[in-house]
Amino acid sequence: MGSRFRQVHLDFHTSENIENIGEKFNKKQFQAALKKGHVDSITLFAKCHHGWSYHPTKENEMHPHLSFDLLGAQIEAAHEIGVKTPVYLSAGLDEKDARRHPEWLVRNIDESTTWAKSFAEPGYHKLCMESPYLEKLMRQIEEVCRDYDADGIFLDIAGVQPCWCQNCIAGRRALGMDPYDDKAVMEHAEQVYRRYAEAARAAVDKYKPGLPLFHNGGHIRQGRRDIAGYNTHLELESLPTGGWGYDHFPFSARYCQGLGMEYIGMTGKFHGSWGEFGGFKHPNALRYEVSLSAANGAKCSVGDQLAPCGEMDMVTYELIGGAYAELEEKEPWLLGAEPIADIAVISPEACRGTLSTSQSTQVDETGSGVSRIMLEGKYLFNVVDLESELDGYKVAVLPDVVRIDDELENKLRRFCKNGGKILATGSSGLRSDRDEFCFDLGAEWESKALFRPDYFRPVVKINGMGDTGYVMYGGGETVRCTGRELARREEPYFNRTKEHFCSHLHTPNSGKYGGAGMTEGSDGIYIAWNIFSDYGTVGSLSNKQIVMFALDRLLGAEKTAVTTLPAQGVITLSEQPGRYICHLLYASPVKRGAGVEVIEDILPVCDTAVSVKTDKKISRVYLAPQNKELPFEYRDGRTEVKLDRFECHQMIVFDKDISGGF
Repeated sequence: MGSRFRQVHLDFHTSENIENIGEKFNKKQFQAALKKGHVDSITLFAKCHHGWSYHPTKENEMHPHLSFDLLGAQIEAAHEIGVKTPVYLSAGLDEKDARRHPEWLVRNIDESTTWAKSFAEPGYHKLCMESPYLEKLMRQIEEVCRDYDADGIFLDIAGVQPCWCQNCIAGRRALGMDPYDDKAVMEHAEQVYRRYAEAARAAVDKYKPGLPLFHNGGHIRQGRRDIAGYNTHLELESLPTGGWGYDHFPFSARYCQGLGMEYIGMTGKFHGSWGEFGGFKHPNALRYEVSLSAANGAKCSVGDQLAPCGEMDMVTYELIGGAYAELEEKEPWLLGAEPIADIAVISPEACRGTLSTSQSTQVDETGSGVSRIMLEGKYLFNVVDLESELDGYKVAVLPDVVRIDDELENKLRRFCKNGGKILATGSSGLRSDRDEFCFDLGAEWESKALFRPDYFRPVVKINGMGDTGYVMYGGGETVRCTGRELARREEPYFNRTKEHFCSHLHTPNSGKYGGAGMTEGSDGIYIAWNIFSDYGTVGSLSNKQIVMFALDRLLGAEKTAVTTLPAQGVITLSEQPGRYICHLLYASPVKRGAGVEVIEDILPVCDTAVSVKTDKKISRVYLAPQNKELPFEYRDGRTEVKLDRFECHQMIVFDKDISGGF
């Protein structure tokens, strides 16, 4: 399919109460903005959340204050300079039809609406695909595909949506379901979504067979390959300042890169999020976010919002151009690059068996914790689901909630037999039907942990930790050691209650032995706390030190990449024919306002050492795209370099010696 690297998603949600729509659109000015922004693809609006079309239409209504075919003019202008034009239609929101047909709206069990809770407050109301709205939407999609040279279709606000509208109540009754049974509601919601997705594909194919199609729900659901499969590619909506944060994209991208689908990282030019006019993030933030997409194997899309007058904001495209000019130079080292990873993190979301139905904007606490430790510890990792193969990985991480059924047990047994090791935490590693470990992790389950918080005391030397009790907030399991005990659990004097409390926060350590805290067996290591969710919520340094000790012990000398990059830095490694590409990134988000993470200053990083384990002797090392030679040493199967200085993002290229041997 070949999505472009440097895309813009041009929002245009425009009220009917604004006049003179598109009056300042000018082809030359539109093209000048795209050129300044180094943009090679722009998603344009056929229909917005307000319900209006931006082109002449028989299947909908054109915005009442638009007097010409804005969509057609934009497509023509973009194609004239070689820029692709996917086309956007709002699928789940259409405020015009919501007010005319309130019987088409998604309803909660109490009959309230979703998104806006009623019509007494400003905002959109979500439409139900079990209503006649579905057929109307499909005709609108067909019309766009028939009448315009679209390079793709982007359908927004789409997902599995439980609903108690009368259309859904009647639909469930017709299927012999109890319309108010929770399980039946979700089963029916899945059927409704499947029917919508299949109808959308048919509507596109009627006039444009095989045209790229994406259904946006704000987050790519991990473990739902069936839902991902309704798309030709994936767009990872992840605006760090818009609620997603900087943890979301890397974790989501590391999952998507294992699906065998092309994927695009979508950030925004806004200080905050969608719908913000006159808001701009710092140029360094956009440079970093674009580079983060590149380092994680993604193409990039930057969200913008067109003013009602139709004139492109040149300040915005100067901002975008600063990041995209750099990305354009890097593309030869990105195209077709395959990620390299030592560690497979089994997705907590995929294992919980739940499906968020809202426009999700965050990784859950466990996912956030494991993502942060992997990134800060400079581990090469992928996020996998229960359908993923584990061949080629050295360690499988089972974070906090991964209970084991027969299929996963068989897969992990093969993995261990072939030399792989397991790191399990919390209730992970226990059988799905009973509290018994499936693998030899040196532990035997006894009970849920009796105290929360309690304390972790190392038995062996752990880097950065001493001989004391470290508080653990995450709860977990009480286990007996059957292998090697690496740390012990120590109990507080009592749990904190209204009758028993001590000091400001929690009860001190009594020193009483409460079972094994970290154990080791022939199949790997077990940590008896929900340590990843603990790190995701509290961020205690000791949590990270414990996990890094376990991972380094399991990986040993097999760790593919080692670097002295500081904690906030990111390292990834990918491979193209004949060469490896190592990505180094560094930026440090700070909190502004009410907890918004922003990047402003990007400080240079000096004296960064990198050591990469390679399967071939390396003939040349250089910096890309600068094409500057870098001195290196090759010994014991590792290529070692030292980078004097870099800023924001640097690629180091290791050319393989094609003469063969070491």
